[in-house]
Amino acid sequence: MERHLAAILAADVVGYSRLMGNDEAATLVALQSHREELIEPKAAQYRGRTVKLMGDGVLLEFGSVVDAVTFAVEVQMAMRQRNLGVAEDRKIVFRIGVNLGDIILQDDDIYGDGVNVAARLEGLAEPGGICLSRAARDQVRDKMDLELVDLGEIKVKNIIRPVRAFQINLDDKAKALVTPIVRPSVKTGQQPTQLAMAAVVALIFAVGGVFWFQPWAPRLEPASIDRMAFPLPDKPSIVVLPFENLSDDLEQGYFADGITEDLITDLSKISGLFVIARNSSFVYKGKSVHIRQVAEELGVRYVLEGSVRRSGDQVRINAQLIDAITGGHLWAERYDGTMADVFAFQDQVTSNIVPSLAINLTAPQTTLQAGSGTTNPKAYDAFLRGWSHYRQSTPDDLAQALSYFKQAINLDQSYSRAYSALAAVYELAVENNRLSATTLWSQRLGLNTDAAIIEMARNLEVAFKAPDPLTHQVASGYSSFVGKHEKAITEAERAIKLDPNDPVGYRAAASARIFAGTPSDAIGEIQTAMRLDPHHSSSYLFWLGLALF
Repeated sequence: MERHLAAILAADVVGYSRLMGNDEAATLVALQSHREELIEPKAAQYRGRTVKLMGDGVLLEFGSVVDAVTFAVEVQMAMRQRNLGVAEDRKIVFRIGVNLGDIILQDDDIYGDGVNVAARLEGLAEPGGICLSRAARDQVRDKMDLELVDLGEIKVKNIIRPVRAFQINLDDKAKALVTPIVRPSVKTGQQPTQLAMAAVVALIFAVGGVFWFQPWAPRLEPASIDRMAFPLPDKPSIVVLPFENLSDDLEQGYFADGITEDLITDLSKISGLFVIARNSSFVYKGKSVHIRQVAEELGVRYVLEGSVRRSGDQVRINAQLIDAITGGHLWAERYDGTMADVFAFQDQVTSNIVPSLAINLTAPQTTLQAGSGTTNPKAYDAFLRGWSHYRQSTPDDLAQALSYFKQAINLDQSYSRAYSALAAVYELAVENNRLSATTLWSQRLGLNTDAAIIEMARNLEVAFKAPDPLTHQVASGYSSFVGKHEKAITEAERAIKLDPNDPVGYRAAASARIFAGTPSDAIGEIQTAMRLDPHHSSSYLFWLGLALF
C-alpha cells in the first residue's frame, strides 16, 4: 500500500440532475466540450493527473498545491466566459475543492481522509467558486496574490474534526492568473490512440451521466443479507437517515429533521416501496454509523442520507442514495436555493429515487408531490418548528407546538396539514389524560378533556377540505373517543391507503379494532406497524398486548 502527500482537487457540476432533466443530450455534449477544450489541456499544463472522471464529477491529483489552485482559478474564470450568452437554465457551473493531504494509492485510484476532505470542501464551495483547506491555504498564501476569505471551522459529514475552509475571491487578481489554453502537441503515430482514448472517456462519461455517484468515495462495505435482523421485503426497501444539520446555527436542527421527515412521508406514499418509519430512522440521529449496520439492523437494501445547510433564506441540501447490498452509490445531488425552492427539492429527490430503484408507479402516484401542503415558506417553517415540539410529547412541548401550528395557519389559512396537526395535539393531550388519570396535558393547553375533543373536531372539519394521512389518523382517534368505532376503523383504513408505509396508520387501525370489539383483527395491524418501525416505542407492545389480552 503506497502513501504519499498530494494536492487533491474535487469538482462537480451544480444542479446536474436538473440540467439532465431539461436536456440530457445537450448537457452531455456541453460537458464533453468543456472537458476536452478546457479541463484536459489545463490539467496537462499544470501537471495534474485525472484520477477519476465519471458523470458530473472529476477528481485530480497534483504534485503542487500552487498548480492545483492555479488550475482551479483558470477553469472557473474560463467557465464564466464560456457561459456568456448561454441561457440561465443551461449554464454549466462547477464547484471546486482543493486539499493538501496524505493519500493512499491503489490501482491508480486514491483514497484516504485527504481525498474525503477535498470532496467536502467542494460541497462547501459556492456555485462557480473554489474552497481550500487550511493546509492548502498555507501553501499558497505567500506564493499567489489571491484574496482568501476565511469561512471558519465547519463540521462536515464523516470527518472527525471540523474543517477550516477558505474561499477564493475570484476578482481581478484571480483574472490576472489566466493564461491562454494550449493543447498538447500530438506526435506522429499517436493520433489514433488519442482518438481511441477520447472515445473511451466519452463512453465513460455518458454512462456515468445516468448513474452519478461520488467517484472519489471508496466503495462502502456491503451489508450481508444473512445478517439482516429481518427478512428483506419483496419490494425495494429504503430508510431515510436524519439529514445532518451543517448550519452554523444549531437550532436549525428542526429544519433538517423536518426535511427528512417530509421525504419519508413522500416516499411512504409510494405503494411499490417499503419505507422504514421516522421513529426507527431517527434512532441514528447524531451517531456515526456504517451504512452496512443500518441496513442489517432495519432489514432494508437502500439508504438515503444527506445534509442541510441554512443561512437566513438560503438553503443548501445534499442527498445521496446508497445500495447497501453492493456498497455502491446509485445517485447523488446537491441543491442550492432559497426556502421557496425547498418544495421543489423534495419533489426532485422523490422523482430521482423512483427510477433509481426501477419502481413502476401506478397512475395516481405519478403525480405525487412534496407533502408540505403549503407554498408559503414561512408557514412551512412554522409548521416544522411546531412538529419538532409535537414529537417531544411533553405538556410544555404540546403548548409550544400549538402556538407554532396556529402561527402557520395565520400565514396560510388553507394549510390543511397545520389544521390536522392542531387536531393531533389535542388528540395526544386527551390520550395522555386518559392513560395517566390526570388532566395535566389538556390543562397545559388551557382546556379540559371535553373541550380538547371539541377542538379536535373543529380543526378536523377544516383539515378535511384537503385531507392527508395525518387527517385520517387523527379522525380515527376522534371517532373512537366519541364511540363511533366503525367510523374509526374506516378512517384508519383511509390513512393506510394514502400512506401504506406509515406505522401510525396501522397502529390507529389496531386501536380502532380493539375498541370496536374485534381485537384478533388488530394483531396483524400492529405487527405490520412494528416491522415498519423496528426500533418502535413501547406503545406498540402495549397495543399488541391489549389485542392479545
